[in-house]
Amino acid sequence: MSDPVTDPGAEFGAQLWESVVEALTTSNSLTLSYLAMARTCHAVDVEGTLVVVVNSKFVKQRLTDRAVSATIKTAVADQIGYDMPIIYTVAPGAKDLEVIIKAARAAVHGDSVASGAPGSGAPGVNADAAASSPAAPATPGSPAAPTQAPSSQFKGTIPTPAELNLGHGANDAVAPSAPQQLGLELGQENGLVVPDTQTVVEFGRPEQPKKAARGKGLNVRPSDVLDDSKLNPRYTFDTYVVGSSNRFAYAASYAVAETPAKTYNPLFIYGGSGLGKTHLLHGIGHYTRAYHKSKVKYVNSEEFVSDFITSVSEGRMDAFKRRYRQVDILLVDDIQFLQDKEQTLEEFFHTFNALYNANKQVVLTSDQPTKALKIDERLRSRFDMGLSTDVQPPDLETRIAILSRRAQADKLDVPLQVLEYIASRISANIRELEGALIRVTAYASINKLKVDLPVAEMVLKDLVSTQDTGNITAALIIGQTADYFGITIEDLYSANRSRTIVTARHIAMYLCREMTDLSLPKIGREFGGRDHTTVMSADKKVRTQMSAQADTYKQVTELTSRIKQAAATPHS
Repeated sequence: MSDPVTDPGAEFGAQLWESVVEALTTSNSLTLSYLAMARTCHAVDVEGTLVVVVNSKFVKQRLTDRAVSATIKTAVADQIGYDMPIIYTVAPGAKDLEVIIKAARAAVHGDSVASGAPGSGAPGVNADAAASSPAAPATPGSPAAPTQAPSSQFKGTIPTPAELNLGHGANDAVAPSAPQQLGLELGQENGLVVPDTQTVVEFGRPEQPKKAARGKGLNVRPSDVLDDSKLNPRYTFDTYVVGSSNRFAYAASYAVAETPAKTYNPLFIYGGSGLGKTHLLHGIGHYTRAYHKSKVKYVNSEEFVSDFITSVSEGRMDAFKRRYRQVDILLVDDIQFLQDKEQTLEEFFHTFNALYNANKQVVLTSDQPTKALKIDERLRSRFDMGLSTDVQPPDLETRIAILSRRAQADKLDVPLQVLEYIASRISANIRELEGALIRVTAYASINKLKVDLPVAEMVLKDLVSTQDTGNITAALIIGQTADYFGITIEDLYSANRSRTIVTARHIAMYLCREMTDLSLPKIGREFGGRDHTTVMSADKKVRTQMSAQADTYKQVTELTSRIKQAAATPHS
């Protein structure tokens, strides 16, 4: 063996690894926790293979997650111009260069000395630890498919009900069958860091990748399997902003996604409209599909009612039961809409029992707690068997973080001063908050102006002065839109595809989404019984056009002003 001080493989590996870590830091391809782990590692070039020597099995497990290892492999290739095989090996406490080189060579040649210091008890890790065979994930930022049952794989890293202790305040969660000290002690040890104070926020974690794009970090997106789950690709844990108002709900949702039907079943999330409950539902769905290959079914309760009525009338109840009972995870949004619907509640009761008895996960959302729902006590008691947690309106710091995250996602250059201004003026809900950001950036884009505080103040002067939208209804929006475009209300309800009517219909749907608390299915029904996906498409199209077409921006702005004035005008 050559002198470790002058070993060319060690020298090359050290220089390469330093460059890789620097590139990953600059590109923000990995979270801060993963970058911190990478900085503790050493790398050695052994016969054309880059051996990354880590100091613990924990670090090795994290860095060999499929998405993380793919990002590192891409960064290595970008530095040297070709794909270099990478192996990760454990050498506890190895700081001496000679020990590091010895561990690296042992990893390539299959020698058990790779286990590190004598008596450490750590098993040897060699070629089977290569990035091509990543370890299973144990954190939200670890999107690789698990290779073991969650009960053994995540032992010691997944919170149990007894360990759940976040120190939450106003948005206390209650689990009837567990002590009050329920929470999630999510520290550095398990890779998930939840803010400790009310002034700290963080984003969610990466989703299951399809393929890492060279030089661009993780190309993260949900799995494409089980397309009938109706999950929104934008609503993942990765895009969810965590703050003091939703920290506990996020932690509980993630715990459920890690170990479905084993942690909190059912999970009941409640809170006002536009606060992120639906986002958490979809995040659970994406995560379990990516990691556990679970069969997921997401449904809004209004759709459940409609599906039930149609199935009964057409004699297709067997198919209905298969749709909702032959799944691993059932996600039901806005459960409050089942109130006073006796037959539907009866069917849902049996659906819930069938899933629960089959050890399947159920997650529910509502705009009110279980005790306020007008449902049978037998169903209420089942909702209360698991964990109930609320989501509060975001505080100022969280609102700023939400806007920052949205600006990053849309590749918008918005100064912090502008984000702070918007966040300080808009506090009703997240949809209105993001809508204000879109209006400011769209106005600046159309008029070729720099996004700054004067522009934001000018664009939002009417919006922030009349934030109370309590009197705004879908009927008011539809009526004002029809009048503005010189068409009839019946035109908006119809299947007419003329350009003017389609534009008016899309803008009206967008405004219903932004200015009311109505769910997507409810908005669809307000427009002649259209599907909720039509509303989603219209909302997305108008948001895009506002930044590119001055006419669309003007129409939305003028209509918003008209609607607010009409809502504020007293009627005799």
